[in-house]
Amino acid sequence: MEPIKLKTPVLDRLTEEEFAQFCLDHRDLRIERNSSGYIIILPPAYTETGFINSALSYQLGNWNHRTRLGRVGDSSTGYTLPGGALLSPDASWLAEERWQALPPESRRRFARICPDFVIELASSSDRLPDLLMKMHDWLGAGVRLAWLLVPSTETVHIFEPPYPPRLAQGFDQALSGEPVLPGFALELKELRQG
Repeated sequence: MEPIKLKTPVLDRLTEEEFAQFCLDHRDLRIERNSSGYIIILPPAYTETGFINSALSYQLGNWNHRTRLGRVGDSSTGYTLPGGALLSPDASWLAEERWQALPPESRRRFARICPDFVIELASSSDRLPDLLMKMHDWLGAGVRLAWLLVPSTETVHIFEPPYPPRLAQGFDQALSGEPVLPGFALELKELRQG
């Protein structure tokens, strides 16, 4: 099942507040708006993908619980990016000082901030070109480190500005989050399918 992409003049004119209300009016749907103005309705994650997402969120959450360096968001956490996109990564991390700098009213909405770190997880229902475009939205918004995990091929697309993207092969290794996430290493073998 592929995401549904909507783009009409009416949807293009939605303000940030109107788009937030649109999301609230359809809370049973996973909705994003990309930097090109498309509203994307995402299907639920396949069961196996949900299990993998839970395992990676667990690792990131445990690290953050130990270090207390920031806030961890799950796959339902929405961020409003500077270009107007509203995206929800599969997992995210935001440094505590940046979170605390946000006004309280912004924290209670889709916060107008780009996380420092995001993970996107490719499900067998996802199209890689769509996910790579989403990664470029994150990069354009100022993410400091981003990983696109593809469990079916055991590959990871690593984005770490200002360096060019690189590809890591195999889930037999741990993936270091240094220097953005001091001391964090994602154990990829725990994300294997099957």
